[in-house]
Amino acid sequence: MAQNSDLPQTLTLQQHLLINGSDTPESYIYKGGYGGGDSNNNNDPLPLAEIPVVDLSQLLSPPAGEAPLDELRLALSTWGCFQAINHSISSSFLEKMRKISEQFFSLPIEEKSRYGREVDGMEGYGNDLILSNQQILDWTDRLYLIVNPEDERQLKFWPLNPVSFREDLHEFTVKLKEIIEIVLVAMARSLNVEPNSFTEQVGKRPTLVTRFNFYPPCSTPHLVLGLKEHSDGSAITIVLLDKEVEGLELLKDDQWYRVPVPAIADSLLINIGEQAEIMSNGIFKSPVHRAVTNSERQRISVACFCCPEKDIEIKPIEGLINEKRPRLFKSVKNYLETYFQNYQKGQRTVDGLRIK
Repeated sequence: MAQNSDLPQTLTLQQHLLINGSDTPESYIYKGGYGGGDSNNNNDPLPLAEIPVVDLSQLLSPPAGEAPLDELRLALSTWGCFQAINHSISSSFLEKMRKISEQFFSLPIEEKSRYGREVDGMEGYGNDLILSNQQILDWTDRLYLIVNPEDERQLKFWPLNPVSFREDLHEFTVKLKEIIEIVLVAMARSLNVEPNSFTEQVGKRPTLVTRFNFYPPCSTPHLVLGLKEHSDGSAITIVLLDKEVEGLELLKDDQWYRVPVPAIADSLLINIGEQAEIMSNGIFKSPVHRAVTNSERQRISVACFCCPEKDIEIKPIEGLINEKRPRLFKSVKNYLETYFQNYQKGQRTVDGLRIK
């Protein structure tokens, strides 16, 4: 059934499904499919990604020596991501974050719509920001919230149900900020540059955005994507994956790999964003990834994006530029200004900044 072109832009996937009944709305369909499969039915031929594991407790511990830093550098220069263990967030708290996510998305549409994003806004509950009539929508509903700096939080978009949501999200943000600091410093040390090389470009008041993702079952998983192919516009991204349902896929050396679940118990997936790829002068790779759908089961994930301050100039770190490795990228400010338009076009903003 074709989608009514007069529907408002802020309509959620859940509302589209209610209107279209059992049919997949046209605005979500990749004509001819995208080449994927249903991860639940075991007919997806993709190999499993062997994502490196990094022990965060050892990254800043002098007795640990250089081995953990070497492991971090290898992970970020090959896969562009790693599974973080011993990150100090308890198993019970991670479960609490999964639980409040599930509880929010299980609310009646009328309740969730109280926190709906505005037509031209990013924050709140909803689906894609629609930038063109040709745009193919992601098979997901999401709750998108700025959580840092604290004085920029728009609490009108922060749910009051579940009752602990705001308190839990605040605590989660505090814990993630500590992890982000550890990782940024370790990234610099792994490249033998000044420890504050990445943190200086991220700034003292980075923007942290938390996005709660809900992927409902889809009867045509070969025709839609939960999240279109892209790399993140952040400096780094931290993801709490669903424990039971696969869906995330990574592109490495022109081959797609699926991220297995359950992941290592209590691990967090941390990946490089395009802005850190620029800072590292291309040594670290921002991984291209996508999310596929499942014909039988829903999937939920929570992602936190750490984005540099808008007015800070993002550029390759001077200590990483030499005769053997010349400067690869132009300088840029306010990266996200063009990132989302490029995301919807299937383009990487970082590629347009390469020096030819």
